[in-house]
Amino acid sequence: MIEKPTIKKRRYFCLILLLFSTSLISIQTFKKVKLENIILSDNQIITREDIVENSYLNFPERLIFIKTKLMEKELKKNLSLQNISVNRQIIPFGLNISIKTRKPVAYGERLKDGKKINGFVDKYGYFINEKYSDKNNTKSLKITVFGWQEKFRKRLSQILNSSNIHDIEIIAITFSKNGFLTVEEKELKTIFLGFNPNLIENQMLIINNLKKQLKYQEVKDKIQNIDLTKPINPKIKVFKP
Repeated sequence: MIEKPTIKKRRYFCLILLLFSTSLISIQTFKKVKLENIILSDNQIITREDIVENSYLNFPERLIFIKTKLMEKELKKNLSLQNISVNRQIIPFGLNISIKTRKPVAYGERLKDGKKINGFVDKYGYFINEKYSDKNNTKSLKITVFGWQEKFRKRLSQILNSSNIHDIEIIAITFSKNGFLTVEEKELKTIFLGFNPNLIENQMLIINNLKKQLKYQEVKDKIQNIDLTKPINPKIKVFKP
């Protein structure tokens, strides 16, 4: 007889607590997010200002109306991030943004709206604006990429990764506006690779074999350029005495 009122009181208390919590959550979700409510984790490079500048956000914005998936898509592209997660958060109130930046493996240079933009390139061929780059380990970089464009990314990635597999020391990778590819190798100098993206793996293998064949030959120091636009018929041009 004594337990029944106690159980009822507990149920009533739990119901009140649930209603209160629901009301609090509802109020918080309609609260406006400001710049200081952006919580950045796993990041020491990207700032709150960078987030606003490179997304559709226009503060103040109500938390419930913020499109997190759209933000992730925009920021990943505009800041050239490897990964990003944007989540609405009640306690503490705001947007929790977790960021993973790309690791540079080469210097990079691209043109945008007629202006030269300096930055870096990662092993997947993505361009990273200098402003949003992790520069801690960039002093040891030996390769420079000129004429970067999104459509050249796959070819670029193949070259960067092949140079790690083979005994090749690439110094520069240059794409012309129309996509003609040229690389500079430390010992073999200028090498023309041309337009065909399907030839890259074979061309890099040929470069590796040429280095081995010419390693102890005097002709190596006289090479002016190598034409591998037709891998089945490579041409070596040497300086005339």
